[in-house]
Amino acid sequence: MLIDGFPPGGVVTVNRVVLRPGFTVDDLEERVALLCENVKTWHSETGFIGGFVCLNSGMISNEGSTVGQAVGSPLAGREALIVTFWNSFAEHEQSHRSATFQPLFRSVLELCENGNEEIAYSMLWQGAAYAPEQARLAQAAKGG
Repeated sequence: MLIDGFPPGGVVTVNRVVLRPGFTVDDLEERVALLCENVKTWHSETGFIGGFVCLNSGMISNEGSTVGQAVGSPLAGREALIVTFWNSFAEHEQSHRSATFQPLFRSVLELCENGNEEIAYSMLWQGAAYAPEQARLAQAAKGG
């Protein structure tokens, strides 16, 4: 299991942030850190399992893309994803109603050129890489 403690039926939420002109990645990191610390502090016992924030690096995989041979993302350094893992959607929604959460959330929204749409996903698959010996055994079993 990749996400320790992630239950069957758990929920993954994704926020996409595109920085508004005049704001920096440092602004984003500071505000999102405060928001995430709030969630960890107040909701670790009420449904929050974990999460991560990642920044668009600008690299586009031409091996994994089917939309042309782009050389770089125009949103490099301006687009971030905030991904969180929850026991249930109801617990996620309750966390966002928190009086301590809302001011921090509004602070992050001030950075957003794109507004905000947080989409909840159901996990279909998760897994970690094989250890070297396990990888060799799997390859051998598949005739590789």
